[in-house]
Amino acid sequence: MRKEKSTSLDFIIDKLTNSIQNTISGDSFATEVSRFTKADVKQCLRKNGWNFDWKQELENNVREVYKLTIYNNPTIIQGLLSFSVKADHIYMDLLESAPFNLGRNKLYEGVPGNLVAYACKVSFQRGFEGFVSFTAKTKLIEHYEKSIGAFHLGNHLMIIENKAAQQLIDKYFKN
Repeated sequence: MRKEKSTSLDFIIDKLTNSIQNTISGDSFATEVSRFTKADVKQCLRKNGWNFDWKQELENNVREVYKLTIYNNPTIIQGLLSFSVKADHIYMDLLESAPFNLGRNKLYEGVPGNLVAYACKVSFQRGFEGFVSFTAKTKLIEHYEKSIGAFHLGNHLMIIENKAAQQLIDKYFKN
């Protein structure tokens, strides 16, 4: 059996918002997280500025892929999350903000935090008490410790435990 290579994640938690926030107007917009589908793939290609192969991710039978959209605007994908359900936690395989939500001129803040909070929510729903893990790039380990309360277990492995997970859920999912 082939062992899958883990990808070191390098998302930046730009701001913990109540949903996502427009960087120009400051307005907040409620979001929805739903399954990423084959119909969505054409929007999320490398030629459109996305860094990962989301079609390949969707075809992986072990992973679940979700999209973040603004409530009542499901056609514009703000960010994507892929995770695997492990025996006792959720492992985030990939997380990516839409190209227009990156860099200094991004349109919305809060996308990565929103997706991490969703992974934490699923962890609670599946009986894992909010535990989520992911592999971080070296330069971002401290950032994840400070911004989302993750713990570094060594070898780039980060863990979000139940207290930090609950804080993220309370921030993004009030209902």
